[in-house]
Amino acid sequence: MKPSTAIALRGLVPGVMASGVVAITAVFLNEHYGAPAMLFALLLGLSFKFLSDEGPCGPGIMFSSTNILRIGVALLGFRITTDQVISLGPAALLAIVLAVTLIIFLGLGLARLLKMDWRLGLLTAGSVGICGAAAAMTISALLPKNEDTTRWTLFTIVGVTALSTVAMIGYPILAVSLGLDQQKTGFFLGATIHDVAQVMGAGYAVSDSAGDVAALTKMMRVAMLVPVAFVITIALSGASGGIGKLHKSLPWFVALFAVFAVLNNLVPIPAAVTGWLSSASRWCLIIGIAAMGMRTSFKEVLAIGPRAIAMLCIETVVLAALILGLIGLRLV
Repeated sequence: MKPSTAIALRGLVPGVMASGVVAITAVFLNEHYGAPAMLFALLLGLSFKFLSDEGPCGPGIMFSSTNILRIGVALLGFRITTDQVISLGPAALLAIVLAVTLIIFLGLGLARLLKMDWRLGLLTAGSVGICGAAAAMTISALLPKNEDTTRWTLFTIVGVTALSTVAMIGYPILAVSLGLDQQKTGFFLGATIHDVAQVMGAGYAVSDSAGDVAALTKMMRVAMLVPVAFVITIALSGASGGIGKLHKSLPWFVALFAVFAVLNNLVPIPAAVTGWLSSASRWCLIIGIAAMGMRTSFKEVLAIGPRAIAMLCIETVVLAALILGLIGLRLV
């Protein structure tokens, strides 16, 4: 290793360690008090913004909020299996694809209607339609950067996590009141709640069978992250000079996500290994979100305003109504 490389790596250590300590604290709160780990990593990170402004932690915090975060997204590919896809059936798969597509177009339309930046509309819609905080971080990494990108991402993560928590409590009650059976209840919860943890909490609070269906449905929404990321990359490549530039502009972590998903289905990987990789992905995501919080002021996040909050809430309500409509029409 070259001396300059070793010096650069040593320079990252304080910031990575600071981000890791915040992540460990968030996980402790999650395991002992049921607090959402992603949300608390973000909120705790916001309170330590001064570490990124001065002192030796800045480079490591930047590294954690970019590279470590992207490694976490890439490792999500090991959570996708063919069995999950097959077990849901074609109607459910089509319903998920339809819902994700419509919500993304809705987000772009609402952003234009409310005179908000299209990037914020895409961030919120992708998070609502696909998989909450993980989708927000992935889509954020794909978008052209400006001075508002980070605070838009953090706003989206806070918003979808809060709405997921509300949905985790309210959606099972709604499903029971509508007389949905266990299969349909699980599908509804998995297809509408934003974050994975809250899907699991809501599904298994109803029953084991509802929880299993909710988990499978949610994993299919997570799988939608790959095609959506490809489409966004192609669209942005075309806008900046042709689809021929796709191979240059495709982010490495999106490519790895797809490769890992394929490997997980073609190569027999021991369950212990995939469990470890899933845990590593979670830790990388929590460390990354803690670091993102440490780079942004809470005041800047709140300054985004009520129109963005309205956009996030409308997308959430429309998604729930769409899935309930498809269930009511017996299309799923």
